[in-house]
Amino acid sequence: MGVAAGPIRVVVAKPGLDGHDRGAKVIARALRDAGMEVIYTGLHQTPEQIVDTAIQEDADAIGLSILSGAHNTLFAAVIDLLKERDAEDIKVFGGGIIPEADIPPLKEKGVAEIFTPGATTASIVDWVRANVRQPADA
Repeated sequence: MGVAAGPIRVVVAKPGLDGHDRGAKVIARALRDAGMEVIYTGLHQTPEQIVDTAIQEDADAIGLSILSGAHNTLFAAVIDLLKERDAEDIKVFGGGIIPEADIPPLKEKGVAEIFTPGATTASIVDWVRANVRQPADA
């Protein structure tokens, strides 16, 4: 994605058929309020649409919100597409209803972090600041 400049850019996405986006909107607002640029893709996005958006928007990270139970398939598809498109520098993190037993395999596939219910917006903002790139003026 080139040399990092300006604020951290995060695509927040709701992949699949899940129609509940309140949590994704809360996270998007928290990241925005923390000075990041946020692109919210809306509901029912395919992995291809999410990766296309992240590449087109020169995103530093993709935050996926999944409540439908399809996290193993959808997270893997996003990671695989980023690899195929030589965009592995875009960090993927996510949250939602994800069983503890599914978190280690997701991380092995390349998901940087998983936030489960009860995670605070402050902890997510802090993680993004510490683990994505630092703004050029930091």
